[in-house]
Amino acid sequence: MRERPPSHRPAGYRSAGRRSKPALETAAIGGAGGLPRAFGFLLVPLFPMMGFAAATEPLRAANRQSGRELYSWQVISADGAPVTASSGTDIVADGSLDDVGRLDTLFVVAGLEAHKYKDRQVFARLRRISRSGCRIGAISAGSYLLARAGLLAGYRSTIHWENAAAFREAFSDIEVSEELFEIDRDRLTCSGGTASLDLMLCLIDLEHGRELATKVAEQFIHERIRDTHDHQRMALRNRLDISHPKMLAVIGDMEQHLEHPLPRSELAERAKLSTRQLERLFRQYLNRTPTRYYLELRLLRARHLLTESTLSILDVALACGFVSASHFSKCYRECFGKTPREERLRNG
Repeated sequence: MRERPPSHRPAGYRSAGRRSKPALETAAIGGAGGLPRAFGFLLVPLFPMMGFAAATEPLRAANRQSGRELYSWQVISADGAPVTASSGTDIVADGSLDDVGRLDTLFVVAGLEAHKYKDRQVFARLRRISRSGCRIGAISAGSYLLARAGLLAGYRSTIHWENAAAFREAFSDIEVSEELFEIDRDRLTCSGGTASLDLMLCLIDLEHGRELATKVAEQFIHERIRDTHDHQRMALRNRLDISHPKMLAVIGDMEQHLEHPLPRSELAERAKLSTRQLERLFRQYLNRTPTRYYLELRLLRARHLLTESTLSILDVALACGFVSASHFSKCYRECFGKTPREERLRNG
């Protein structure tokens, strides 16, 4: 199925780009001569449709609710050809990166296999667009492309939580948060999904006021505009449907210490429990031992690293607290029915 997303480009579509001010301050409203702010969305194959739609629709709604042409937008692909989303839907591009005029903001939208993307020509074009004064952003795993282009050095950024561990391993010099979105001077990064909507609502609020942002939010049955300090994942209490405070404390400690697992005795001591009490609580709430649950967390992290990074199998094992590749492979096969090497081959 091929679709053309709603494009909203006034004649000329070459508004003057403005560099945003530091932190959450933004450039003056609108482009030069009062033209609408021009947004571009560079779609990378297997991009997430949800994050893309949640970023473009608020622009359309802002124009409609204000009765003015506040924003224009253009869909871009590397070569101007249609791009296939992770859902299998083909989106027709308005043009290629070479066709892009002057933009105020360009978002790179990427998802599955973004960690494998290494088109140097695209990276060079992104750097050139950035030098023109355009704000550069990323949605979901688009941060991979910005990082490889050297456009996140010295900036605070975010990425979808599923990609965060692999991203940190690949770019240890980049500051990565786990928040919904980050606005750091002229860099806008977003974790994707519905967080794209919150980022755009934040920009609308900053540029045109809270009243308009609220009207747009209500159009999408979005009862609360989340800010940059909201976290991506559900609270443990909701994710696991557990309310016992000491259980939540222990599981939180486990999730924070996957590379260097804590001994069972230390986990119990931190929660002010005996090891026997700890065992009993895990049996009661999760029907498994603390040791087994901890191992499963580490193996799930390993699975993400195997499918979302190019780390060697040994490096994946070490990053998940295993002392040898052979022990890691044995545990992985027992859990998932395949070896780490088979997992990686299966995912290309």
